[in-house]
Amino acid sequence: MGKHIPPFNNENQPIVDVNDDVTPLCYFNQVYLKKNEQHEHRVEGYESIIVLAGGMCRITVINDVDKADKNMVFDNVGQRASVWEGDPESVYVPLGYSAVIENLSDRADIMIAGGRFDTSLQPFCVRTENVDMVQYGSDDTKTHRKIKHILGQSNTDKRGRLLVSELFTVGAGGWSGFPPHKHDVDRVKDDGNNETAFEEVYQFRFYPDIGFGAQFLYEHEDDFGPVYHVRTGSVIKINKGYHPSVAAPGYEMYYFTVIVGRTSQSLSQHFDPHHAYQVETIPGIKDMIAKFK
Repeated sequence: MGKHIPPFNNENQPIVDVNDDVTPLCYFNQVYLKKNEQHEHRVEGYESIIVLAGGMCRITVINDVDKADKNMVFDNVGQRASVWEGDPESVYVPLGYSAVIENLSDRADIMIAGGRFDTSLQPFCVRTENVDMVQYGSDDTKTHRKIKHILGQSNTDKRGRLLVSELFTVGAGGWSGFPPHKHDVDRVKDDGNNETAFEEVYQFRFYPDIGFGAQFLYEHEDDFGPVYHVRTGSVIKINKGYHPSVAAPGYEMYYFTVIVGRTSQSLSQHFDPHHAYQVETIPGIKDMIAKFK
């Protein structure tokens, strides 16, 4: 159903590698570079995107299949010092391509998300003005949340089944992924609110850095499931079940999401029937849901 990977020094090696035992559709790597250092990124059978959490890089994308194809160079990618300041910039690396990442700043904090796919597309850059932001919820309902879509509805025609976003709990503590929802089967429902099967990987961060939260997982609405204590650097892998999370009071919670569809480009969620009525009570949540479809 899921797994928690506590924070550790991965030394720029994949945290969630290809053909993972829990989330085989997903790939995730965390890379840190000093000034002028380089990192070569290549993952076969997966489309991917290189996201600057902090710092600035030059990213060269190389066609590994057609060597005659000219390399594409994306310069000055990244305009912020950290995820808490400004919007992300990133470069999409299609199936059959690799990339060389060169750090142009003092230090670069890089997240690489990937999804299994079977079609080669074209590289492109997502600049800050291309990031699609949604804000919803409220302080009163403890659901105030901001989402920055990097790969999503606005670039459906350029990507495969990989969805990538940055999610923030706004203010001091609160809930995310609420009402509890799941997306682990492809099914058409009588009410028209269909469900699509997506696997998911999160990496959490907190501000201030000593903050913490909890990730819930349960497979059936009447079940009990594990609850994981998450801190900055925690990674959660989810292949089925409901998965709300909460930040402790006094701390802002961020998580980087890698969501990969089994058959669909568009995420459709099924809400826990016990709590689904709260879709009608949380301001703006229907707009949030629509952005994933």
